Amino acid sequence: MRGIGRLEIAEVLRPVARAAGLIILTFGIGTAGYMHLGPPSTTLLDAAYMTVITLTTVGYSEVVDLTGNDAGRIFTIILLLLGVGSFLYFFSTTTAFAVEGTLGKLFWRRRMNRRIAALRDHYIVCGGGHTGEHIVRELFETDRPVVLIESDETRIDALREAIGDFASLIGDATHDDMLQAAGIDHAVGLVAAVRDDKDNLIITISARILNPRTRIIARCVDSRVQTKLKRAGADAVVSPNQIGGLRMVSELVRPTVVTFLDMMLRERDSHYRVEEQLVKAGSLLDGRTIIDAMRIIKPRALIVALRHADGSWHYNPGPEDEISAGTWLVFIGSPESRAAVNRAATA
Repeated sequence: MRGIGRLEIAEVLRPVARAAGLIILTFGIGTAGYMHLGPPSTTLLDAAYMTVITLTTVGYSEVVDLTGNDAGRIFTIILLLLGVGSFLYFFSTTTAFAVEGTLGKLFWRRRMNRRIAALRDHYIVCGGGHTGEHIVRELFETDRPVVLIESDETRIDALREAIGDFASLIGDATHDDMLQAAGIDHAVGLVAAVRDDKDNLIITISARILNPRTRIIARCVDSRVQTKLKRAGADAVVSPNQIGGLRMVSELVRPTVVTFLDMMLRERDSHYRVEEQLVKAGSLLDGRTIIDAMRIIKPRALIVALRHADGSWHYNPGPEDEISAGTWLVFIGSPESRAAVNRAATA
């Protein structure tokens, strides 16, 4: 990472170095020219001084006498034009460099790379469009570490301004090096949510190869691509059109339920969500009843369903129903209660 950083800095500074090199080259040509074209008494200092006053267009105290020296005068004209052009190029390059904040952005990227390298069990979102924006916002508001990969820097800036500081990378998520920079090796989940289904297919294949254990969710508009995404390694495929249709039906026939879920998702102060947690053998919840679990978990969470190790479901469990290892808890809770459930189910 440090070596890559040096290469990036060199790439950023190359235009400024090129402009400075052009001025130095012009100065060297001018000095050598006046030494050659000036009278025999011309010293190196005289030639250098003459070059400086010519390039800077000061034009006084000319120590190299060019009276009657047509070649010297023609050389001075050419040097003057070349010098003005060189200085204009240098100042325009450095001004653009300062105004665009290129070096500052580079150092910001290096800090972001170090931040991402330290992440573990985080989520990667590929694509910061309308779909990706909602995904990042939800992960951020529920205190889940997230890294966004987006090619449009303005989208990242707008989203960071809207919701807060989160890790992000500017680039093409279809490239393996971008997924690796986002920490795919240590990611617990990835969402492929770029606009093009083909790109989502490439991201899914790459992510599955790079990390066979991570959970991959892919966005898909064309239903004909869903099967390919599943075969490519996606654990689930979500169609915005299908979800939109189901939402409209829900608004039509069960508006109260939709309002409840919307309030739970949009309430900024509570951040209550429907969550899930696997109970591990030997944990505090292994072998406990629902009522015992409620006493252990602080702050409290509302357990609404159990999915047993054999795949069977138990909805609305009673207070005396037992929780065993391998059971998935489905509960409603805040980020704090989710953390409490995680500790109790894994400790």
